Amino acid sequence: MSAARRSFAKATATLAASLALLAVRAPRPLAAQTVEEARDILHQLVEAYGVSGHEAPVRDAVRRLLPAWAQAEVDTAGNLLIRAGSGAPLTIFVAHLDEIGFTVTTVRDDGQLTLRAIGGFMPSLFEAEPALVHTAQGIVPAVFTLRDSLGTSPRRTPVAPGGGPRPELLVRVDPGTGSRAGTEALGIHPGDVVTMPKRYVSLAGTRATARSFDDRVGCTALLLALRHLDPLRLPHAELFVFSVREEIGLEGARAVARATAGEAPPRVYALDTFVSADAPLEVKTFADAPLGRGAVARAVDNSSVTPPAVLDSLVRLAQLRRIPLQVGATNGGNDGSMFTRFGTVDVGIGWPLRYAHSPAEVIDLRDVVAMAQLTLAVAERW
Repeated sequence: MSAARRSFAKATATLAASLALLAVRAPRPLAAQTVEEARDILHQLVEAYGVSGHEAPVRDAVRRLLPAWAQAEVDTAGNLLIRAGSGAPLTIFVAHLDEIGFTVTTVRDDGQLTLRAIGGFMPSLFEAEPALVHTAQGIVPAVFTLRDSLGTSPRRTPVAPGGGPRPELLVRVDPGTGSRAGTEALGIHPGDVVTMPKRYVSLAGTRATARSFDDRVGCTALLLALRHLDPLRLPHAELFVFSVREEIGLEGARAVARATAGEAPPRVYALDTFVSADAPLEVKTFADAPLGRGAVARAVDNSSVTPPAVLDSLVRLAQLRRIPLQVGATNGGNDGSMFTRFGTVDVGIGWPLRYAHSPAEVIDLRDVVAMAQLTLAVAERW
C-alpha cells in the first residue's frame, strides 16, 4: 500500500472513531434524586454567609455535609482539606468557600458607615437595598444608601507609589441611628463585615437564583463527587480542598500550593464559575456557554491556560462518560493558577453563570450535576 493510501486509511479510521465517539455523546438522563441532592446541598451553602476572611460558617456547613468516610482537617490558612487514596501522583481538586462583601472603614458622625469592597463589585447593584452588618455580638440590620450623586464613579483615596489604600465607596450603610454613638452602641465598629441578605430561590425547571453561587456551586459539585466516591478504589492519592480568601487574591490556594509543592502534584482541578455571555443583553462573541448544557472546561481565563492535550483528554473523558461538557474562554482567575509556579498543570472546570457577582446570579442545576459527575470521573480515572 502506498504512503498516500496508508495516510488516507489512517485518516478515515480516525474520523470513523471520532464519529463513533460522537454518537454516544448524548448525556445520560439525570436522576431526579441527583438533581434534588444538588439543590439541597446548594441551598444550605448559599444561605450561609462567608465573606473573604470570614468563611467559618460556610466551612462548618461543608463539614456537616461531608460523607462519613471523609476525615476533614483545617490548615493554618483556614482551608478545609480531605485526603483520600494513597500513592503517587497526588491530584488536587479545589473550590473556594468565600464570597464578596464589604468591610466597615469608619463610623461617621451621622451614624452611617463608610465601606471598602472585598472582591470585585458593581456598587450600583447594592444601592437602596437591605444590608447586614456582621458584628462580634451578632448581625445588625441596615440599608445600603444611594450614592450622593447617581452615576458618579466610586471615590478613590490617594494611592501612594507602589501601593496604598483600596477605594472607598460612595455607597454607604445606614443602620438608622442618626449618630456615631448610636451606631457604636449597636456593637458596630471598623473592621466589621457587611453583606446583603440572601436566599436560595428556585426558578422554572432546574434554574435557580441567589447571591454567592460563586463559588458555592463549585463546593456543591465537590461535595456531590465526594458523596458518590469510593475512597478505596482511587488509583492514587487525592486532595480535596475547600479554599479560603479566593476573592481577595487566591490566598488559601497559595498556602495549599506551597504545602504540597514537595509532592509534585501533576494536575490541579479548580472548580469555579464560568462567567457566561448567556444573558439577554450580552454579546455572544466571547464566553458563550449556555445554561443547562453542562459543565464548562475553562480552556483560557485571565490567570491560566489549560494545555491543549490535557483539554482534549478531559473532553474525551466527558464523552466516554456521557457527561455534557462545553469548552470556552472567560474572564476571571481561578485557584489552580497558584500551583503552576511549582510545575502543576491548572485545569479549570466551571459551570455557566449569569449575572456574576450580583445579588441575583442564575444557574441551572443540571450544570452543577454535570460538574460533579466530571469531577468524580477525573478522580476515578486520572
